[in-house]
Amino acid sequence: MKVLANDGISKSGIVALEKAGFEVITTTVAQEQLINYINDNQISVLLVRSATTVRKDLIDACSSIKIIGRGGVGMDNIDVEYAREKGISVINTPAASSHSVAELVFAHFYGLARFLHNSNREMPLEGDTKFKALKKAYGKGVELKGKTLGVLGFGRIGQATAKVALGAGMKVIAFDPFMEKANLELEFFDGQKVNFEINTISKEEVLKQADFITLHVPAQKEYVIGAPEFELMKDGVFLANAARGGVVDEVALVKAIESGKVAGAALDVFEKEPTPEIQLLMNASLSLTPHTGAATNEAQDRIGTELAEQISSILG
Repeated sequence: MKVLANDGISKSGIVALEKAGFEVITTTVAQEQLINYINDNQISVLLVRSATTVRKDLIDACSSIKIIGRGGVGMDNIDVEYAREKGISVINTPAASSHSVAELVFAHFYGLARFLHNSNREMPLEGDTKFKALKKAYGKGVELKGKTLGVLGFGRIGQATAKVALGAGMKVIAFDPFMEKANLELEFFDGQKVNFEINTISKEEVLKQADFITLHVPAQKEYVIGAPEFELMKDGVFLANAARGGVVDEVALVKAIESGKVAGAALDVFEKEPTPEIQLLMNASLSLTPHTGAATNEAQDRIGTELAEQISSILG
């Protein structure tokens, strides 16, 4: 059986699939040529990440497909229910990249709290001529320890982010409409473990109490954070969106930054991806990454091997 990993797959995933007897193809086929390629090559398993879309037309046109796999969490680029109605297995790897996203959120938060995203730009340009001025400009950072992190969406990634926060000495509060509480187990290098039970509270209370806010929610029709939500937040709050473009109203975000309501924000995802608005790209209060939340070597290895295990168990 042939596996087409159209958006790539880790070496460990390839090895695991080949060991299970699959032929793995890592050619990236253009979206408009995908149906023909799948049919010409009798592909049994189509693996995608966020770039390739798998809609009804492809599902109807490609009778050889037995499994559609998403390397990662969100499956909004796949018509999941329709595929399952047609007898196709749809799989993903929800746990594999949780910690990678959590670490990126905190990379952004630490950077924003100490102006690293700006200092790293300015020091190469003016570090030799305006050292004292830059020191003054970037000398009013804040510590994360002792601050409150508000987590909107307390699934696997939200909980992984909360664990990093707890390790950093932060208080954690969370909102999730589908969960009343979660038990978080922090594991340390020497085998010691500490358990925290987090009871979720209302979205409004999270917005009012938090010094730092991070979103870990699926794509939805309405903004999760828009002008009314910014109104509820503390002055000088920090915000991160490493979930999905479109869950934060970017126009309202820019206005909240300009008013001083938001001290700084981190965006790993954008409403108009892959061409974010220029006013976001040029905003000095934003720390930006190009949708790299799950893009660590470790996460990609976990994603590859996890997909291979699921495929082998379904078709084995």
